[in-house]
Amino acid sequence: MGVTIWHNPACSNSRGALKLIRDAGIEPEVIEYLQAPPDVATLRQLLAESGLAAADLVRSKEPEFAGLALAGADEATLLAAMAAHPRLINRPVVRTAKGTRLCRPPETVLEIL
Repeated sequence: MGVTIWHNPACSNSRGALKLIRDAGIEPEVIEYLQAPPDVATLRQLLAESGLAAADLVRSKEPEFAGLALAGADEATLLAAMAAHPRLINRPVVRTAKGTRLCRPPETVLEIL
């Protein structure tokens, strides 16, 4: 298994994690998830791999979060919202053979390289 990063080039944390991966001599598969949003099944798999809950992966400060009235929503609702509105997905998410992590702060990626 290689290294995959769900990346948003506009995000400093995402850019930082990508730099740390490349500084380690690894060229990851870069998924710009805003252009290629994951489906609900992929999000469920990511949660299972990382041990996160949907509430940990959703960006509650995004305008869509309030606009969709997601405060207090259940996991299925949050997953459906993230699949339909990928800006709601927190980033960067990195997958390696050693695990899957939400890499905030970016240095978290070093745990799984």
